Amino acid sequence: MAYRRILHVDMDAFYASVEQRDHPELRGRPIAVGRGEGRGVVATASYEARRYGVHSAMPSYRAKELCPNLIFIHPNMQRYKEVSGAIQAIFRRYTPLVQPISIDEAFLDITESPIPFASGTEAALRIKREIREELSLVASIGVSFNKFLAKIASDWKKPDGLFEVKPEDALRFIDQLPIESFWGIGPATAKKMHGLGISTGEELRRQPLSELVRLFGSAGEIYYSFARGIDPRPVNPNRDRKSVGAETTLEWNAGSAEDVLRELLPVEMSLMRRLARNRFLGDTLTLKLKFADFRQITRSKMAGHPIQDPREVRRLSEELLSDVTIPASGVRLVGLSVSRSEGVRGTPSQPELFSE
Repeated sequence: MAYRRILHVDMDAFYASVEQRDHPELRGRPIAVGRGEGRGVVATASYEARRYGVHSAMPSYRAKELCPNLIFIHPNMQRYKEVSGAIQAIFRRYTPLVQPISIDEAFLDITESPIPFASGTEAALRIKREIREELSLVASIGVSFNKFLAKIASDWKKPDGLFEVKPEDALRFIDQLPIESFWGIGPATAKKMHGLGISTGEELRRQPLSELVRLFGSAGEIYYSFARGIDPRPVNPNRDRKSVGAETTLEWNAGSAEDVLRELLPVEMSLMRRLARNRFLGDTLTLKLKFADFRQITRSKMAGHPIQDPREVRRLSEELLSDVTIPASGVRLVGLSVSRSEGVRGTPSQPELFSE
């Protein structure tokens, strides 16, 4: 049986590594990319900072408590995009089937690569070497016969990791995985599974398909397949963008719906600019709120047509917020995103009203 050769490439501490590469005085020092002042959060931490327990999405004040000598660097997204483009150019030497997942990670299908190599691991070693020699950056790569296993493998020996899951080893590898490492199993689902006595891949595989579907709906079919090492999804270089969003952490907690609506105004404007810039059509608006205790909720509403008018975004935001009770401690983060349901395709017919 012929198997695919899939790589998942994940750059190690990407933003921080670019900053340390470009600024030699930062090398070997604990740095965090993000906003260090006020209500900022860590976007990426260098490995020197991670030794203190600093990690992405951590509030800046907590990061400073853990690492008093932490150096905060404001993000330079344009620079990171340029470097990401150079990394992807290396990927495309090996295959046109490159599917970026984010600015610092991508899937590659090298099954029919124009460059000869003996194994997926050999190709991964070449890619790692070229990234290091040409860009002075470090990548971790997972190698397997499908996307699910390649992605888990890329995280297995970080940093500077390389790990392959071969078909004959797949079930043994999956059996010892904690269910939290499975794609699509977040904290809430993991808690439910633990309550059912499911903590590992082996325990998940013991569950009948009918039971998983009853408990988790259509996601149960995915869990059933993943537990058996089955993932037929292709590496799609033309994957459609699913949503466009904007959010901001507030300087102080918004204590009322009126305060939240006021703080949403610049978020709405940013969202409209991004929709226009990406020529994205979506018919569903989602409101995201993070409370002072870091609980997070979302509320969504389908408009029934492409959302292109800022007045409609404001109206939908008000409607979504009307269903939310603002706690006394207030709201620390607000966000909005537009996504699309099936059948909504194409590009906006109106001009870019909020071009940057």
